[in-house]
Amino acid sequence: MRRTERLFQIIQILRRSRGPVTGRALAEELEIAPRTLYRDMAELMAQRVPVRGEAGTGYVLDQGYDLPPLMLTADELEAALLGAAWVARRGDAALARSARDLVAKLGAVIPQDLRPLLLDDSLRPVSFAAPPPSDTLDMAPLRQAIRHRRKVDITYADGKGAISQRRIWPIFIAYMEEVRVVAGWCELRGDFRHFRTDRIRALAVTDQPLPGRRAELLARWQATMPPLPRHPQSGARQPEERGPHGAAD
Repeated sequence: MRRTERLFQIIQILRRSRGPVTGRALAEELEIAPRTLYRDMAELMAQRVPVRGEAGTGYVLDQGYDLPPLMLTADELEAALLGAAWVARRGDAALARSARDLVAKLGAVIPQDLRPLLLDDSLRPVSFAAPPPSDTLDMAPLRQAIRHRRKVDITYADGKGAISQRRIWPIFIAYMEEVRVVAGWCELRGDFRHFRTDRIRALAVTDQPLPGRRAELLARWQATMPPLPRHPQSGARQPEERGPHGAAD
């Protein structure tokens, strides 16, 4: 790794860390000698990067400092391209378009020496499962409801075809290989549930905000949800509308 890349990587490590990072931890992650790390830290400080700390106590990066938004390494660009390729194939229509637009924007602004990676197909997502053809739900309103913390009214068909009206507090959407699943609190059941989007017959976003913070709802979901059952043939985890004790709708 060139020194310039290493200096950017040090800044990235400090940006993502919530507390001081010791020189030993930085040196181990970068796979360099502690003496080299201390010289790099001195160079960053000489360039007026707001790094505070010293050997033995740890280093922190002052809040408010940021790198240029597209100062990407080759690995970071490959990660973005691989993720965009997966979303373009498995996401809903709006997300797929946005993934293709993202790749086009990256191609317009990344440095010249990284542009060959846009044409390199050495990394690609592979899937042998096709999305359910019946899943035609427009996901954009649902994603906006999660983003803006709004309750959603849905008309839902369970696994036996029974129709019910639900008001849910959506907390996230899981884009799986074979289905998409909305996880959230169901007011009808008074419990967390998983809703397959191919079984949602109608959806309307309300103007009612979610009570409390979304992070708190997510923590409650994580604390109560059992592991999803596995598909008997493929071994893949098959989503169902289940509560914390496995009771199905």
